[in-house]
Amino acid sequence: MRQYIVDAFTDKIFAGNPAAVCVMDHWISDELMTKIALENNFSETAFIVKEGEKYHLRWFTLAGEINLCGHATLAFSFVIFNFFEKNNTEITFSTLSGDLVINRAGDLFEMEFPSFSLREIPVSEKMIDAIGARPQAAYLGEDLLCIFDSEETVRKISPNLEKVKELDGLILHITAEGKEFDCVSRTFAPKFNTPEDPVCGRGHCHIIPYWTKQLQKNELVAYQASRRGGILYCRMKNNKVVLAGKAALFSIGELFIDI
Repeated sequence: MRQYIVDAFTDKIFAGNPAAVCVMDHWISDELMTKIALENNFSETAFIVKEGEKYHLRWFTLAGEINLCGHATLAFSFVIFNFFEKNNTEITFSTLSGDLVINRAGDLFEMEFPSFSLREIPVSEKMIDAIGARPQAAYLGEDLLCIFDSEETVRKISPNLEKVKELDGLILHITAEGKEFDCVSRTFAPKFNTPEDPVCGRGHCHIIPYWTKQLQKNELVAYQASRRGGILYCRMKNNKVVLAGKAALFSIGELFIDI
């Protein structure tokens, strides 16, 4: 099995969010895919099999399969367009979240994702205690989105990850309006054995619907303020979030496993 390691939402290696992507000609067991993800020890390892005109894409975290991952989708798009579909500008991934259409525009890969519906919930003492700062507001989709009053607060926060596990939502995203960028954010996923996700496409399916309404802008440039950092070019298209980004290839290897 050939495996590519790609840094997503960046144009240089050692930045953005690394993902391992495995190209296969037939499916292997879920147990083996989980073991490969654990061996790689990235936040996501993705697997793909071409089925007809589409590519069937699945994402595995260290805790098992999930239904959506933006940076691993971007990483796979980079691989498919550069090694398998060099003359194509559009591909379709079949996933647990439905069909995802990916377009290539120069060195940008543009992805359409479903947006998550957000409902405002009260800011609780439990949130404040876990995060270590008081959000201005909190919203719940599939994940928990907490809004802060300044970029500096978002950059400095050091949450208690064991307490974050007790909060509502699968993942915690914190965000504020930016200075150089339209918005800044960070993502914490201890429920998936990922303390901080370097750049989270899924998170921006919560973040972008919020900020497009708040800033009254349909196109935003977002920055994920993790240690590695990453830039996302975002817009709303009807009820979908369009995320675009660059990617950089780190390695290509062969996996020596019994399948």
